[in-house]
Amino acid sequence: MLIFNMKFIENTKVKDKFESYPSFIRNKMYSLRKLVLQTARELDDLEELEETLKWGEPSYLTKHGSTVRIDWKESKPDEYAMYFHCQTKLVDTFKELYGDIFKYEGNRAIIFGRDEVIAEDELKHCLSIALNYHKVKHLPLLGA
Repeated sequence: MLIFNMKFIENTKVKDKFESYPSFIRNKMYSLRKLVLQTARELDDLEELEETLKWGEPSYLTKHGSTVRIDWKESKPDEYAMYFHCQTKLVDTFKELYGDIFKYEGNRAIIFGRDEVIAEDELKHCLSIALNYHKVKHLPLLGA
């Protein structure tokens, strides 16, 4: 599927995963997916975004980016999360930029409460950095 000039590679297994989420969290997960797709579409030089499952979680990959994963865990029913590679400077940079706008899990995730209103502009900025990570990893604050 083409999203403007970007090629989007969908995966039917990801759709099945979204449909397996309980109804009370499914729309929240679809909203995170939508933000990933919107952000990718708005990046000028992003040619392709692949949607797949990694560790059973919906994941988004780009040629010059770091994988972004999203998931909800039955063990923490009132939270859902966006995960980033823990050996990058991504989450540390997000903490520096956005402090307590988000709740974090170590150096690997931004955690959202089930009833929380997400700061979409700030999250899209975080996503744009992650989707371009290998282009900006040498820059102070990852080019933010």
